[in-house]
Amino acid sequence: MSDKDYWLGDFNIVKSAFLDSNSQSGSATWLMAQDAKLLKRAYAPARLAMKYHPYYHGKIEIAPKVPVNSYDDFAIWYTPGVADPCKEIQRNPERVFDYTNKSNSVAIVTDGSRVLGLGDIGPEAGLPVMEGKSLLFKYLGGVDAYPICLGTKDPEQIENAVRWLQPSFGGINLEDISQPKCFDILDALKSDLGIPVWHDDQQGTGTVVCAGLISALKVVGKKRRDSTICMLGAGAANIAVARIIIEAGITPGNIIMVDSKGILNRQRTDLSEKFKAKWDLALKTNKEGRTGGLAEAVKGADALLAMAAPGPGVVPSRLIRTMSDDPIVFACANPIPEIWPWEAKEAGAKIVATGRSDFPNQVNNSIGFPAIFRGTLDVRAKMITDEMCIAAAEEIANIAEENGLDEDKIIPAMSDWELFPREAAAVGAEAVKRGVARLKLSRSELYEKATAIITHARKSTELLMRRGLIKDFPARIRRGRDKRVVQG
Repeated sequence: MSDKDYWLGDFNIVKSAFLDSNSQSGSATWLMAQDAKLLKRAYAPARLAMKYHPYYHGKIEIAPKVPVNSYDDFAIWYTPGVADPCKEIQRNPERVFDYTNKSNSVAIVTDGSRVLGLGDIGPEAGLPVMEGKSLLFKYLGGVDAYPICLGTKDPEQIENAVRWLQPSFGGINLEDISQPKCFDILDALKSDLGIPVWHDDQQGTGTVVCAGLISALKVVGKKRRDSTICMLGAGAANIAVARIIIEAGITPGNIIMVDSKGILNRQRTDLSEKFKAKWDLALKTNKEGRTGGLAEAVKGADALLAMAAPGPGVVPSRLIRTMSDDPIVFACANPIPEIWPWEAKEAGAKIVATGRSDFPNQVNNSIGFPAIFRGTLDVRAKMITDEMCIAAAEEIANIAEENGLDEDKIIPAMSDWELFPREAAAVGAEAVKRGVARLKLSRSELYEKATAIITHARKSTELLMRRGLIKDFPARIRRGRDKRVVQG
C-alpha cells in the first residue's frame, strides 16, 4: 500500500464517521468542501510512527556524562575508587543527591491500564508511550527519565514496586493508570516517600488546563470567581482539573460536572463508597443542585472543559448555543475531540482548545511536566504540591499574555524556549516558599540552573545529530544523497 493509499483510507473512514455522526447537524458539507490535506496532516504522525519506531529500536539510551580519557579512568568511576563515595553516602544518605544522578532521575511508572485513548493495552504496549515521555522529559526539561512498565495491575503491588525503586530516583511520574486506583496509589505514595510522586494524567493535565483557562477568561473579560464552568467527564484528568482550578480561584459551587450517569450532585450517593474523589466533588460543586445530563449542565456556562470520549459528536453543536456570551470550549479528547473546533466556532464559541497540534490552542501536558520536574528536582523537593502546580499554571499564563493573547493564542507552544526555565524557576521558588525544598535557591538562581541544564540537553542532541551518531530519518537521508548526486 502506498503512503497516499494509507492516508486516503484514513480520510474516508473519518469522513464516513463524520457524516454519520453529523447527518442531522447540517455541518457535514464543511468537511466535504475541505482539501484532503487537512486530514493527511492529521494522520501523518501515525503513519510515520509505524515507519520510524522499528528503524530506531526505541527513542532513548543511556550515555556517559563523565570523561573516559583512558581505561585507567574506570578506577575512578568504578572500583576501587567508587567505594569512598559509597561509604560517604552510607554515613549521610542525603549525599546520594551529590554523588549520583538521583537528583536528576525520574521513574515513569505505568501498568498500561489506561494508555492515551487506547485503554487497557498492557505494559509492553505502553512502553512506546513511556519512551516518548522520557524523550520529552530530556529535551524539554533536561530530566533523565526512565520508563518502568510493571507486570501487575494490583494497586498494592504497584505501590510496593515504587517504594522499592525509590532509592534510585529523585522523583516518580505515575502514568496511564486507570481510575479509581490511580487516586489511591498517588495518595498512598506522595505522603511517605520523601521524593515527589506525581500523576501526570491528574496534576499535569490540571496544570495545563488551568493555565489555558486563566488565559481564555482574560481574553473574554471574565473573572475566575464569577465564571460558571461545565466539566464533561469525571475521570482522573477532570477531577484533578477541578481541584486545581478551585485552588486557582474558580468558585467550587460554580462548577457543574457530568459523568456517564449525569450531573454530580448530592443525590448521587452511588459515588460515596466506590468513587470517593467524585463524591467529594459532588458535595462541593453544583451549588444550584442541577440534575440531568450535559444539556442541563452546560446551559449558561462560561466554559466547557470536556475530557470524555473521543468524538466527533460527543458534544452536539446545538448545546454550545445554550452557553453564555463568548463561550470557551476545551474539547480535549484524543485523537478526535468531542466536537470539531469549526463546529464549536460555528455554534458561537469564542475560544476553542483541543489536545491536537493541528488546531489552535493545543492543551498539552508537554508544556507542563518537563519544567515542573526540572524546578522540583533543582530544589530537591520532597513533594509536588497543588500550589506548585498553580505556580506553573500562572507562569504559563503570564508567558502567553506577554506573547500576545487572542482567541487563537491562549497558551504557549513547546517551541517557546523561555517557557521551560521560567516555569521551572516558578515551581522551584514555590517549593522553597512552601517548605518542601531541601535546597533554598532564589528564583534567579533557579532560572540560571534550569537554563544551563536544558541547554546542555538540547545541544547534546543537536551535536549527536550533526555528527551522525543519531541517524536522521531515512527519507531525509535519501533526499540528501539524491541532492548530492544531482549537484555532482
